[in-house]
Amino acid sequence: MCPEQCPGLMVPRMCFWDGQGRALPGADGVVVAGSGGAGRSMVKHQPLQYYEPQLCLSCLTGIYGCRWKRYQRSHDDTTKWERLWFLILTSSFFLTLVWFYFWWEVHNDYNEINWFLYNRMGYWSDWSIPILVTTAAGFTYITMLLILALCHIAVGQQMNLHWLHKIGLVTTLITTVVTMSSIAQLWDDEWEMVFISLQATAPFLHIGALAAVTALSWLVAGQFARTEKATSQMLMVTAYLAAVVALYLVPLAISSPCIMEKKALGPKPAILGHRGAPMLAPENTLMSFQKAVEQKVYGVQADVVLSYDGVPFLMHDKTLRRTTNVEEVFPERAHEHSSMFNWTDLEKLNAGEWFLQNDPFWTAGSLSRADYLEAANQSVCKLEDMLEVIKDNTSLILNFQDLPAAHPYYSTYINITLETILASGIQQQAVMWLPDTERQLVRQVAPGFQQTSGLKLDVERLREKGIVRLNLRYTKVTNEDVRDYTRANLSVNLYTVNEPWLFSILWCAGVPSVTSDSSHVLRKVPFPIWLMPPDEYHLIWITSDLISFLVIVGVFIFQNYHMIRWRLGSIRTYNPEQIMLSAAVRRSSQDVKIMKEKLIFSEINNGVETTDELSFCSENGYANEMVTPTDHRDTKLRIN
Repeated sequence: MCPEQCPGLMVPRMCFWDGQGRALPGADGVVVAGSGGAGRSMVKHQPLQYYEPQLCLSCLTGIYGCRWKRYQRSHDDTTKWERLWFLILTSSFFLTLVWFYFWWEVHNDYNEINWFLYNRMGYWSDWSIPILVTTAAGFTYITMLLILALCHIAVGQQMNLHWLHKIGLVTTLITTVVTMSSIAQLWDDEWEMVFISLQATAPFLHIGALAAVTALSWLVAGQFARTEKATSQMLMVTAYLAAVVALYLVPLAISSPCIMEKKALGPKPAILGHRGAPMLAPENTLMSFQKAVEQKVYGVQADVVLSYDGVPFLMHDKTLRRTTNVEEVFPERAHEHSSMFNWTDLEKLNAGEWFLQNDPFWTAGSLSRADYLEAANQSVCKLEDMLEVIKDNTSLILNFQDLPAAHPYYSTYINITLETILASGIQQQAVMWLPDTERQLVRQVAPGFQQTSGLKLDVERLREKGIVRLNLRYTKVTNEDVRDYTRANLSVNLYTVNEPWLFSILWCAGVPSVTSDSSHVLRKVPFPIWLMPPDEYHLIWITSDLISFLVIVGVFIFQNYHMIRWRLGSIRTYNPEQIMLSAAVRRSSQDVKIMKEKLIFSEINNGVETTDELSFCSENGYANEMVTPTDHRDTKLRIN
């Protein structure tokens, strides 16, 4: 028999020789030939093996490592280098998962992120969506590669990540690390959002993680059953069970204000419009405050600046570039402080076109035709005009910009603003005074104003300063802080809250009021998105853990039982597909060699013993011919 290798087959071709040393046909089967005189040869054509198409396996190894052909695949152990790449892939998956989760949850602050980047780069652009799309694409790509790698392990294929995927993996990893580091350095406060969001998502993420780890038991149990070394089995099971037990106990560390009895839920937080209703109209314009009043908000927040000639007007930025067309009207003064313009110049500016062009909240397209035209014609708003709109039933939080030292009203702008507020007729109790400057003067002139602080201080210091209300960013306050301030009779207002899930968390925490860009959305939230009694949550937790444990035990039992049956069956039956292409069991090279020999001789014996039963055309379609040889002495079999 010559050991000629057939492409795509893992066993040698068997060639039989006649007495004159000539090879007879029948390379695909068993050929028994004789020679001499008028003697005729006896030939049986019978296939040694037949391989079913493996389309799924071809796609699996092809997409992951560009191994589309059967002969390219291998069941050898994965090399240490490829194991390192698998470790990098797994680490990249968890890193991109965290980054994708972070960027999805900070949707509440997309406008703040864009404004922050605007101040850094000097021009306005919506960076949030491109970053989100890029992050989602990278996470999807890494997840796909990880799933393919796990499937390789499940079917026993050797992992061999293609070099293009390695480049893509490294590129995604480096991009994610650089972006995360940049956000951590430039805007570290935003990472607090992750911990706040976990108060809303942790109970559900725990169940999802539990389902994923339970499903992973099929892979772990299979590897456990196929591993022959007891030490490796113990390490594998110990590591997996440690992860499972840790996951079972995660709820002990979960703390959410929405895990509470329904009767303990406090009143819905009051809503204040941030610069009016900036999703429905250009911020700090008269139209914006009119829309806020239409939404029946509890109050509004406004940013006050004093013009060069002493007129209080509303503007958030230090310059007029972002929210007006100052670069068209006064291009040489575009970078000047907004307070250095006279009111006569400010009146010439358009304060609405930017809203329709930049569409900062992706809401401009939803405006009616009348609102669209009105927004396009907005101008810079006076404080006096805004007070006239809100003075009847709406509260007001005022924030002030510091004026340049060269401003003519640098030392008296507080007095001018106070005069404007008092002359409007708005009730003093409705005004929340935020600036720390000249508080004593404000108390004397307007004793009814609610003294509000933007600094997080202890209760004693706040009482000494006469503060009755706090206005803080939601990332700066914990649930315990809210309870402490409430017990001290200090009201807390948190900004900027736009998403219903965040509003729900703060509602459960007992926050009295929030400032929002999306007052029209939050006012329609009748109840927290979810509220769960502790007993019900504990029941769900224990039940899900028990179900997971039972499934894992069942999977391990099934996998080991299946493997025992396979091994017992393989002792009696030797199938070439099982020997060389199946990775269900790892055998030593000596065992494989013995199985090959038994297979070959089994096929030879079958061919000789069944010669009397051969017909002209066999059942499988191969032609068979049998002639009794005249001289058995010339018949010989050579196996090389």
